[in-house]
Amino acid sequence: MSKSNDLIKAIKDKGKTLEAEMSFFDHLEVLRWHIIRSVIAIAVFAILSFTFYDFVFNDIIMGPKNLDFWTYRMMCKVGDLLSLDGFCVQKIPFNIINTELAGQFMLQINSCLLMALALGFPYLLFEVWLFVKPALTDVERKSAQGFVVYATILFILGALFGYYIVVPLSVNFLANVSLSEEITNQITIDSYLSTIATLTLGCGVVFLLPILVFILSKIGIMTPEFMRASRRYATVIILIIAAIITPTADVITLLTVSAPMFLLYELSIMVSADVKKKKQQAEKKFYNQK
Repeated sequence: MSKSNDLIKAIKDKGKTLEAEMSFFDHLEVLRWHIIRSVIAIAVFAILSFTFYDFVFNDIIMGPKNLDFWTYRMMCKVGDLLSLDGFCVQKIPFNIINTELAGQFMLQINSCLLMALALGFPYLLFEVWLFVKPALTDVERKSAQGFVVYATILFILGALFGYYIVVPLSVNFLANVSLSEEITNQITIDSYLSTIATLTLGCGVVFLLPILVFILSKIGIMTPEFMRASRRYATVIILIIAAIITPTADVITLLTVSAPMFLLYELSIMVSADVKKKKQQAEKKFYNQK
């Protein structure tokens, strides 16, 4: 009788193991299709960028190098209005060169892929949400509702801030740094494209800070008290970053760059406080029911 029970138990355990393995491979299959759809979306946006490459290269990639770029024109208007000497950008002294045989071909490929990544980022977030959503409880799904919309809005705002504020200020500053008249700035196209892409997409990712704080607050790692206590350190770090990418020591320019970062940090504190408040209300309701 004992051997019979052991055999039945072994069969049940084997069945559970097979079920777990099937569940694991099912998840892999689901993940595989999410990745396939994401790759297809990136490919579609890359082809679209390739189709309109003249606009992508001349107006978007090379935009921050031209003196008629929107940001430079606004800086000149503000400088004239407030009588600020040196605020208007007069020159961007560097030449862009190609040092590799396949350099221009790879430039077209890489720039199209970067444009596809930027344009397809909202869809990538949507695929991430579709993959994670089945594992969430009803309460978690409700609290995370609108994740894709909010994350997309923040990413777009960050990318626009990076492209129209951080990139032109950085390009202007770095191009005008001169240690000697004997040195001529000859910038490779790879270096230029890398700078534009890193600052633009980097700012887009940085603007996702409230989303990250929301997730960390949900799992109890981040608290509004900690963020408020660290505000002075955050202020110093933000001002240092703004000073590095600001072309002049002018206070107005410094505040222009740092203001969105301060707002982002304060918004993150509000998000964390809201999460904590809802947690406390849920716990109070749970214990009152008991």
